[in-house]
Amino acid sequence: MSVQERKQRERAERERLIVATARELAEQQGWDAVTTRRLAERIEYSQPVLYSHFRGKREIIGAVALQGATELAGALRAATVTADGPRARVAALARAYLDFAARNPAVYDAIFQLDGGLAYAQEDTPEPLKGAFAALQESLGEVAGNGVHAGLFTETFWAALHGLATLTRARRLPPEYIEQRVELLVDRLALV
Repeated sequence: MSVQERKQRERAERERLIVATARELAEQQGWDAVTTRRLAERIEYSQPVLYSHFRGKREIIGAVALQGATELAGALRAATVTADGPRARVAALARAYLDFAARNPAVYDAIFQLDGGLAYAQEDTPEPLKGAFAALQESLGEVAGNGVHAGLFTETFWAALHGLATLTRARRLPPEYIEQRVELLVDRLALV
């Protein structure tokens, strides 16, 4: 291994450490607790080293969002792979989405609520974000209904899931009715 390859590997490892530490801190204490000073202290590197990887908190949020979008896509695909039939796939997808949002609130916020400097629904949208949307559309496209654009239907269904996730977490909706909400959403929107 050349010196250059070793330096690149070490740089990638530092970057992973920064992102993992930011994510951990955000999940424990919220995104307000994530500062470059605190991150530098936790990873035991100076702030200039941190800034050599990320220009600031916004880029760190973006990196967490991209990592989280990849994980969300994997969770959605894993949940639907064993489901029997279109309705079961959509219900499994909805449950997996809401479960991901509940188990990873800071990551969910990084993906969908906070400014991570990422482009959404544009040509230059990063692949992990496109992949998460594609994971939704794979199951939802088949239940959109005749004459309904699959992407538009996916956006609408996703908006409903996002509303359920954020309103439940904010305690605006009682959490004990999550399953009934999923069933209602699937029954009313998914034409199977």
